Amino acid sequence: MTDVMSPSAAPLTEPTEPSRRMSRRQALTLISMASVNFSSMICYSILGPFFPAEAVKKGASQTVIGLIFGCYAVCNLIGSLVLGRYIVQIGAKFMLIAGLFVSSGCTIMFGLLDRVPSGPAFIALCFIVRSIDAVGFAGAMTSSFAMTAKIFPDNVATVLGSLEIFTGLGLILGPPVGGWFYQSFGYEVPFMLLGCLLLVMVPFNIYVLPSIEADPSKDSFFHLLGHVKVVLICYAIFTLSAGLGFLDATLSLFAINKFNLSPGYVGLIMLGLSLPYCLASPLMGYITDKYASSRMVFMVTGAVITASGFCLLGPAPFLNISGPLWLLVVMLGLIGFSLGMTAIPTFPEIITYAYDQGFEEGLSTLGMVSGLFGAFWSLGMFYGPTVGGLITQHLSFEWAATVQGGLALKSQSISYCGTTVNVVKCCKLQTLTN
Repeated sequence: MTDVMSPSAAPLTEPTEPSRRMSRRQALTLISMASVNFSSMICYSILGPFFPAEAVKKGASQTVIGLIFGCYAVCNLIGSLVLGRYIVQIGAKFMLIAGLFVSSGCTIMFGLLDRVPSGPAFIALCFIVRSIDAVGFAGAMTSSFAMTAKIFPDNVATVLGSLEIFTGLGLILGPPVGGWFYQSFGYEVPFMLLGCLLLVMVPFNIYVLPSIEADPSKDSFFHLLGHVKVVLICYAIFTLSAGLGFLDATLSLFAINKFNLSPGYVGLIMLGLSLPYCLASPLMGYITDKYASSRMVFMVTGAVITASGFCLLGPAPFLNISGPLWLLVVMLGLIGFSLGMTAIPTFPEIITYAYDQGFEEGLSTLGMVSGLFGAFWSLGMFYGPTVGGLITQHLSFEWAATVQGGLALKSQSISYCGTTVNVVKCCKLQTLTN
């Protein structure tokens, strides 16, 4: 399969020119992807500190709030699969720009929902706007991952880890900025400002992004999921996002009710989750690119730490220990760091395995891997807030966090078994070869 990147520059004429031009293309792509990650995640994360409390005032229960967060994930899942499969036909650059435009409009519209009457009308519009926003976000992120992997084929984990700094910055700044603007100016202002920020990214990326042309591949998602290792990695992705989705929907109400905190302070507490993830990601990306064999080790170790962090977050009722505010912040930091350990190696590991299994190297396969990653991430983002919200409403936050920790621990066990199987297969193959 032939993939061609088509920048607007003049044809190459000298042997040294490609090096300079590729460096410029890569730099512009990094700037573009960083802007997409930052602006998209800050718009996504502003809801955490104040929207659950605002939704309660509008007549939504904890379960319904979880479903509002969860519907975003369902539509993102469907959008990721469809758009990832047809990224070549649609065009990666067009998909990213159109996704940004849709997300910016939906963010602004979400800021107007406080004018809607309480009850069914408010809840229905929350579902509609969030669903459309999810499809736009799926297009932007699927194409972003695929283009990054295409332009940086030898340093995928390093580049993705570096870009996660901007994802982390969006997650870091979103809650405190959203909480502060909400306290100072009301419900509408945070969405209006950040929606306009996302809108500014549209013309910027039209100018900056290179165009990538490619031929469609005959491979499919079902072929990719037919391999056990890919399924195991996808399950790990699912547990990671389930944990984040659970915290998005439940942590703010828990902190407000237990520690009597304002939305602004809740936003600061959420820094404990985002900041360690932001700092750990580039380091994990560099190490796993340099030592590819360490990816599964990081994934297993990160899952164990994540499970421990969730069990102590509440903490778990059967531990019979108190849960002071400092313990909550420390456990959030531990979870954030472990998420970086587990999440960063997953994407390049699936790509490497797909190529080893004979998948065609190019944008079509990268689009499928991006779509698969986004789909399982979205599946977790649906499970986390919906099931977590249900358990929190009928039992407690402490029990819900414990269940989430058990899910991460199960992921560790499955990943460990998968690693053992792969080692055994390699040993048998080497024995047969000798």
